[in-house]
Amino acid sequence: MSTDHCYLVVPASGVGTRMQATVSKQYLQLDNGLSVLDQSLSTLLNIEKIKGCVVAISKQDTLFESSKYCHHPKLLSVVTGGKERYHSVINALNALKPFVQDNDWVLVHDAARPCIKAQDVENLIQQLESQEIGGLLATKVVDTIKKASHQKAESTVDRSNLWQAQTPQMYRFGLLLKALNSAHSDGVNITDEASAIEHMGWNSLLVESSKTNLKITNPEDLALANFYLTQTQIS
Repeated sequence: MSTDHCYLVVPASGVGTRMQATVSKQYLQLDNGLSVLDQSLSTLLNIEKIKGCVVAISKQDTLFESSKYCHHPKLLSVVTGGKERYHSVINALNALKPFVQDNDWVLVHDAARPCIKAQDVENLIQQLESQEIGGLLATKVVDTIKKASHQKAESTVDRSNLWQAQTPQMYRFGLLLKALNSAHSDGVNITDEASAIEHMGWNSLLVESSKTNLKITNPEDLALANFYLTQTQIS
């Protein structure tokens, strides 16, 4: 079994304008009394194999200091996020440098995915421990996918090899930082960690995840997240 340590990065500096809320979506309150961000941290920081965490917040953020996880023993640093998500991840990785070795693992998780299940993350870690590069949680695409032009369907896309990426995405620290910096220098559109890894010509292992691991983007997503969390508590 791998003895390399696992660390967590949570980019949480987004605004989330589509939520039409007075606060950033990561600070919206769930029915259980936790914010979206705190619910994510609650699950992930309780995973034994995760040894430390860095959270990236916006320069204007005044709410994280009130979080119950602001002084958590696993919280190694809080950094200022950047204009794009990947800027925040790079800043967080640089803050991790004093604590990690290049072969250690880093799990990057969207703050706005509060329904992440611990067993999915533990399975991800187990599946990747022997891998050289890393991988990510994902779900198989089950809907029919259309290619469109000007909002008119042109063709149906073969979905047999299509997956929908989720987080956490888990990679070796040194490789991930190198990939993100390289993609940034080359002007690549970095939508997630896996896209930076792909730019290097490396492959990521896909580990199937629960479909309940939704990303809160629109107002109706918050109600759905509350439902999923209630079902988890009941089960």
